[in-house]
Amino acid sequence: MYKKDLKVLLDKLYLKYSKKHSSKDPVWTLNRFNDPKDIEIAGLITSCYAYGRVEQINQFTDKFFRRTGFKVHEFTSNYSEHKDKKFLKDLYYRFNNENDLSLLLKNIKNSLELYGSLGNLFKQNYSEPHENILPALSEFSRTLSIHNKKDSNYGYLMPSPVNNSACKRLNLYLRWMIRKDEIDTGIWSGSFDKAKLIMPVDTHIYRVSKYFELVSRNSCDLKFAVELTNELKKFDSSDPVKYDFALCHLGIDGEI
Repeated sequence: MYKKDLKVLLDKLYLKYSKKHSSKDPVWTLNRFNDPKDIEIAGLITSCYAYGRVEQINQFTDKFFRRTGFKVHEFTSNYSEHKDKKFLKDLYYRFNNENDLSLLLKNIKNSLELYGSLGNLFKQNYSEPHENILPALSEFSRTLSIHNKKDSNYGYLMPSPVNNSACKRLNLYLRWMIRKDEIDTGIWSGSFDKAKLIMPVDTHIYRVSKYFELVSRNSCDLKFAVELTNELKKFDSSDPVKYDFALCHLGIDGEI
């Protein structure tokens, strides 16, 4: 397919999917919160667990958020493992158990105490001269991994670009926070350039990208994500990641 024809197709797909509830997706969970303080924490937790079937992801996050009374910022900023871990009882999801969730809450609380918000944490290492958000993402992941245990699966929730991981779910989180449209919240949009975002790459994005011959690399890793992002910049240099939702759901919905 010629590049100009592919751009027309991608733009049509973006318009098709860029509507609220156009397809099943964990991002719609964030519509249940109004306060940006709740949204950024709920978004991080939701994105960390955004692997597997959408229905199962939503069931898990709904169960946790209900236990906080949908006051996720208040619960997390005051979280005490000694007093509050009982609220995490039976909150396990696939590879991750309640201990991993407790570690995540402790790390978020620590970051809130140090920086005031997750947005401020990300801003610490973000720089306009940087080609993309990867330097900031590396430090973001490192800071949110201080409370970790070698025998846990916490690393699956909080991967790092340093290890050449595609960091699909963390890049997904940044898309939700930095982009602003009917899908993404954009609560950080005034502080960061969406052109510097990296495509969240999972098996669906990998398959669809190879189908459209957007990427030559075969390994589904960080280099693949960067190559794909740079290719999509040819279609929209200011907002290449806007195509993520549509491309992903082409795969999820079985259209490709």
